[in-house]
Amino acid sequence: MPSDTAPDPQNRRARGRPRGWDDKTEQNTIKSLDRAMLVFEHLSRSQGKMLTELADDLNQSPATVYRVLVTLETRGLVEFDPAEQLWHIGPQAFVIGAGFLRRTSLVERARPILRRLMEVTGETANLGRELDGQVLFLSQVETNATIRAFFPPGTLAEMHSSGIGKVLLAQMSEERIARILADHPMQAFTPNTITDPATLSRELATIRAQGFAIDAEERNEGMRCIAAPVFDHSQSAVAGLSVSGPTSRVSEEKTDEFSHAVIQAARDLSAALGGLP
Repeated sequence: MPSDTAPDPQNRRARGRPRGWDDKTEQNTIKSLDRAMLVFEHLSRSQGKMLTELADDLNQSPATVYRVLVTLETRGLVEFDPAEQLWHIGPQAFVIGAGFLRRTSLVERARPILRRLMEVTGETANLGRELDGQVLFLSQVETNATIRAFFPPGTLAEMHSSGIGKVLLAQMSEERIARILADHPMQAFTPNTITDPATLSRELATIRAQGFAIDAEERNEGMRCIAAPVFDHSQSAVAGLSVSGPTSRVSEEKTDEFSHAVIQAARDLSAALGGLP
């Protein structure tokens, strides 16, 4: 006879996970696949690399890297430009990335808010989140102006030199900030980049008090960015919104105007996610 007692979910193996699924030791990793992903990730951060450059960057033999590239090429994840002798990220990488973006409602809900923010300010509007101690740009609505900022989806940036990065750091605990800075040393990109932890700490206190962050030519000279945090239903800062453009248009004199617009857009997206600042 069938039992009336439901199986104990604690004793039921989770679907899609074998026994020991949380064991990330070497015995449960595929070295060749890990090596391929290392090449793929490194290539994704560049605008094209020669085989010898990739091999040198990764301290791998050109023959090994070439086999990885050819394998990835057959899947459309990378492609080769014979004229320039450069390897690039392929179209299938975008298809896979788009699948990730479709999984989250964050990008979908942000799109009309980003467009409205761009129309109100006349500058490029951006959406980003923290990923492994860096800013991952998820979406962007570009201005029609000739000179404009450009952060295509998938771009990674260091948090200490980014408006979105700093506004997210400002919502984190000191312990988490310390871990991020330990993993990602504070590199100087321009003369304005903050590279001193104590100075950054004071900057983050100001950001928490005023509700927005400014990237004052800290990543790229001549470009300025104003960002605000986005909160979810648990009041966690899950993303940041920003506007960015040349200092001639996103000027210090317009800080109040732009910051009000960015904060309002961040509040609108927070509300759409069921959260409040």
